[in-house]
Amino acid sequence: MGMLHLLKHAQLYSPEPQGLCEMLIGGGRVLSIRQLEAGADSSALGGWLDAPIEVVDLEGKVVIPGLIDIHAHITGGGGENGAASKVPAPAFGSYVQAGVTSVVGLLGTDDITRSTAELLAGVRALREQGLSAWCWTGGYHLPSTTLTGSVRGDIVHLDAVLGAGEIAISDHRSSQPTLQQLLHLASECHVAGLLTRKAGVLHLHLGDGSRGLELIRQALEQSEIPARVFQPTHVNRGQALFAEAMELAQQGCHIDITAFPVTAEEDAYSAADALKLYWQSGAPTERVSVSSDGGGCLPVFDEQGQMVSFEVGTSSALLATLAEVVKAEIPLEQALPAFTCNPANHLRLGRKGRLGVDSDADLVVLDSDFRCSRIMAQGTWLLRG
Repeated sequence: MGMLHLLKHAQLYSPEPQGLCEMLIGGGRVLSIRQLEAGADSSALGGWLDAPIEVVDLEGKVVIPGLIDIHAHITGGGGENGAASKVPAPAFGSYVQAGVTSVVGLLGTDDITRSTAELLAGVRALREQGLSAWCWTGGYHLPSTTLTGSVRGDIVHLDAVLGAGEIAISDHRSSQPTLQQLLHLASECHVAGLLTRKAGVLHLHLGDGSRGLELIRQALEQSEIPARVFQPTHVNRGQALFAEAMELAQQGCHIDITAFPVTAEEDAYSAADALKLYWQSGAPTERVSVSSDGGGCLPVFDEQGQMVSFEVGTSSALLATLAEVVKAEIPLEQALPAFTCNPANHLRLGRKGRLGVDSDADLVVLDSDFRCSRIMAQGTWLLRG
């Protein structure tokens, strides 16, 4: 089993509040959790005393599950203003310092000079360095770029592939897919998911086009494909679009909010404001997540479709959004699922997104100012202080 870790005096959110606890960790998993009475000392060692053990007193610091970023350009994004505008791959440390222990990579606008093979290599690199990583196959355009020759083949034969994405709709950069093309792609994802017990999700990039989510509504009306297969992202980029997205969540879709910067002049919601509106709407709380678009280009286009400026997304936006929500007096246990167990459950990521006995030991220790003090991924410290 190797080294054991006893974490004492952790204010644990699993994401539900568990109070002051101690956690015994070994073999990459949580072995036991014990709630502590005031003034109580450790007694969870039991029969493990013969094993090498690290004891860490967290002194009452908050411990949460590691964040899950389901939309990150792990090989870099961009390219909408020529080759010089391609964004480099984010450094491994950018995920760690952001409290991200699980990531799903993808291709975007540039699915020509960037490839599925490169994406899979990026997944392997992150795994070798200690993160849990997967990817979507395809990119903005149809026919989808793949490794095996089909979306269904990639999901079935490539363990790291969870579904297809980010397929662009309602965007001038998309392939302008028809309803039949969208239905065919969704069926490829759904059937492949059945064959492999994977999520089989169609992860859909939403632009700011006037058609909004119309294609998804038509797909739900005219096919038998389960609503959970369709996962629109960037749904907070327009206020009317977000209202549509909340209606789709009521119908069974899982919607993904993006933690990108929003100015007061924009017709958009910040991720924090979108989450608050979502909860107020009464939509199912388990059908929403927040992702970062880390490593991706956040462009601004003129009326002719020419890029005039851009920023770069970063996974640190997730923890910043979580902090903003909590500072708005939203309970931490209400905010956490959108960053942890909701994406884990929807993407069928097994022991991710929660801290309980036999879950993966992916956790973040937070300072009082909501900065990462320590980060553990699969039972190994990636950050200490």
